[in-house]
Parts: sequence; C-alpha cells; structure tokens
Amino acid sequence: MADFELRLNPDLDAKALAKTYAEDNFICIENLFPADTAEAIFQVLLKNTPWYNVHSDAAGKHKYYTQAEWQALSPDQKKQTISSVYQKAREGFSYLYYVYPMVDNYVDGLDPDLPLHAITEFVNSDEFRGFVKEVTNEPSVIKLDAQATYYAPGHFLNTHNDMGVNAERRAAYVMGFSKNWRTDWGGQLLFLDERGNTTSGVNPKFNSLTMFKVPRTHIVTQVSSFAGGPRLSITGWLRDDPKE
Repeated sequence: MADFELRLNPDLDAKALAKTYAEDNFICIENLFPADTAEAIFQVLLKNTPWYNVHSDAAGKHKYYTQAEWQALSPDQKKQTISSVYQKAREGFSYLYYVYPMVDNYVDGLDPDLPLHAITEFVNSDEFRGFVKEVTNEPSVIKLDAQATYYAPGHFLNTHNDMGVNAERRAAYVMGFSKNWRTDWGGQLLFLDERGNTTSGVNPKFNSLTMFKVPRTHIVTQVSSFAGGPRLSITGWLRDDPKE
C-alpha cells in the first residue's frame, strides 16, 4: 500500500500533553509526524484518494456519490441537490464535503492498493492508539474510527456534538493536513456554548492533531469561495465499543 514509513514525531511528550488536555478536555498538538511523513500523507490525500461527495439526507444520514455517480447527474440535478442541502442547513443539521470512509472501505476490501489503507492501520496501531489514549486519559478505548475529508469552497458541517448512537465515543480527533491556511478562508472548527455562542476554535492546520472529549457542541464553518487550497484532514473518534 504505502511506500513511506508511518511514525509519530519522537519528540512528543504524551505525559506533558495529557496535562494540557486535562485542563479543558481539549488539545491541539503541533508537529504530529516527522516532516517527511506529514508531507507523504498530504500527497496521498491530495493526489491519490478517490473522494466521494457526501451530504446529509432527509433523515440526517450520509448520502454518498462516487465521482462517476456525481458526474452522471445533470447540472439541474446537481444544483437541486446542493440547494436542498443548503436549505436544510438553514433549518438545522446538515453538511456537505468530500470524504473517503477509511475504516468502512478497509473492512469491505475496497481499493485494496490504496495508500490510505496503511494510514487506517496506523491509527489503530499500538503506537498511535496508545498515544491518544494516554493524552486523553481514556483507557477504555479499543479502536479508532477514521475518515478522510476534503472541504472545498462551499463545504461545511453544521452544529452537532458527536455523541454517537450508543455513546461509545470517548473523544473526537482531527489530523490536520491543510497547508498555509488563512483565517478568512473559513473552515474553522468552532466550539459553542448552550446559547450557540463561540467559546473557542481552531484554524485548519498542517501536521497537527486536535482532540476533544465528546459530547461537545461544535461546527466546521463554511469554506469561503476564495479559499486558496483544500481543507484536508483525517477525522474520527476514540471508541470503546466492541471491535467489529
């Protein structure tokens, strides 16, 4: 699959990072990987990932399109689909972005030679799983979800809290691979209080790991029409439900 070595930055101090996380059940770690590893993952996401279009359907579930399926729609069908997603966003929960469902496709044996599958294995390796368990002080975690995401202009993720169907998610994580991101390009991860006011937030970053305890209300703001690059990330949850 991958022709590069996946390894964490050896200078990371999990015990010190755990103290930071414990202050607010949140952390943003810089320089997660050695520079060459981070660049290799960036190139996989940018050039070698078969992205799906995804948006929320009427029931709030994922509606996926392969690139071929999306291109087969007429211009009017595409316009109506996006218009419906935006209309739903005005009224409640909705989202629109590109995605590759890493764990699902890995388990299903799809795209067997895809380099991204090596990253799926790495996020569930003893090295990475042990590191995030120690930082978050969540010893019950047994596996990590993972999906790759690509936010282009117009993409967004509305207000939600990541609770999960069976409250099996102990924390959420975002590995950032967005280069030279400007604040006015949008795409920020923002945390909200019970009145919907912003309490804190994080800009898209490169070679970073953001983690926070769930449930916690948050959004990803819409990427602006003039953004100068993609908002790339690998995201998921630290989970303690049984392995599948």
